[in-house]
Amino acid sequence: MTNIFALAIHGGAGTILRSTMTKELQTQYEQGLKDALSAGYTILEKKGNSVDAVAAAVMCLEDNPLFNAGKGAVFNNIGKHEMDAAIMNGKTLEAGAVCGISTVKNPVLLAKTTMLYSGHVMLAGSGAEEFALSQNLQFENDAYFYTQQRYDQWQEALVENKVQLDHTEKKMGTVGAVALDCFGNLAAATSTGGMTNKKFGRIGDSPVIGAGTYANNATCAVSCTGHGELFIRLVVAYDISCLMEYKGLSLKEACDLVVYNKLVAINGEGGLIAIDKAGNIELSFNSEGMYRASIDINGNSIIKIYKD
Repeated sequence: MTNIFALAIHGGAGTILRSTMTKELQTQYEQGLKDALSAGYTILEKKGNSVDAVAAAVMCLEDNPLFNAGKGAVFNNIGKHEMDAAIMNGKTLEAGAVCGISTVKNPVLLAKTTMLYSGHVMLAGSGAEEFALSQNLQFENDAYFYTQQRYDQWQEALVENKVQLDHTEKKMGTVGAVALDCFGNLAAATSTGGMTNKKFGRIGDSPVIGAGTYANNATCAVSCTGHGELFIRLVVAYDISCLMEYKGLSLKEACDLVVYNKLVAINGEGGLIAIDKAGNIELSFNSEGMYRASIDINGNSIIKIYKD
């Protein structure tokens, strides 16, 4: 056991501009990030494990209607919520993921429960919710997940017949967390409501292990946010781990190569948070902004939204 532990979180990336953000709303976003950071870090401080820490941080973001995950998730084409989430344990490489669920209060908790108790990695739709029921997880009705802002976004998207990345300013509304605990173990978790007006049971990168979520004690833990299809095609989270493991790149070098070169080359917009086994943290994005926060191994914290 060591005294080294650290945590990073994100609340989505995209075209996030000061010019379109009110001071009140910015304060609310910053407080939401601060609360989630505290929820996860408190567990690490008490010598808890990284899996519990990332789950707690993400659950806090899921419970905040400002973020596109859990309460406040966006509407799909038929006016329902289809949420995805994943979690991964860097020590054992165990993982759990759920996709297309609409009634479970905290999708990331269902992902964690899937990892621990289902014997499977990924569960979908009604089957995932049947499993959640068997594990006595908390359910909510449509009214719980509803927010006026998301409803208005959906109505606008319906009129224009387009799929939106969370809102009109193209924000990729995913939340996530990565952590290193005092036992030297890494973990990552990601949760999302997906794209506004999405059709045909579309699933993004968040619940896909290796694409939007990945953790391996030998290298790093990663949680992504962005245009999911492109993150899936590049297997972004695993690629960062591979660049470290096989090419000997540092966490920063690997993140820079993937976010600023590989993704940009195929017009992949978004970002990610990552942490390595030494506690180094990267908060990388090629969009205008990314809701992000972290506390490093020295206890220094940052909460940021914009590029600068």
